[in-house]
Amino acid sequence: MGMLVDLIFTAIRIYSYAIIIYILMSWFPGARESSFGEMLGKIVEPYLEPFRRFIPPIGGMIDISPIVAILVLNFASMGLAQILSMLL
Repeated sequence: MGMLVDLIFTAIRIYSYAIIIYILMSWFPGARESSFGEMLGKIVEPYLEPFRRFIPPIGGMIDISPIVAILVLNFASMGLAQILSMLL
């Protein structure tokens, strides 16, 4: 059971890093259009899209929805840790 919990938390951490990498790729022209960028987009965009619907960009250019998405992912991870600690 402990190994499964570690695997879940590692997957959440890797997904958070994937979101950060995808955000940073927007700073480089054509990076999101590369094969790696498109693959990362297919993984990350379905999670980011609901946040982008509710949180509009600031000034039309600064998108803070990925920050909120990462925070929600981390809070969910902490909640899962609490639930699992009560079960074990």
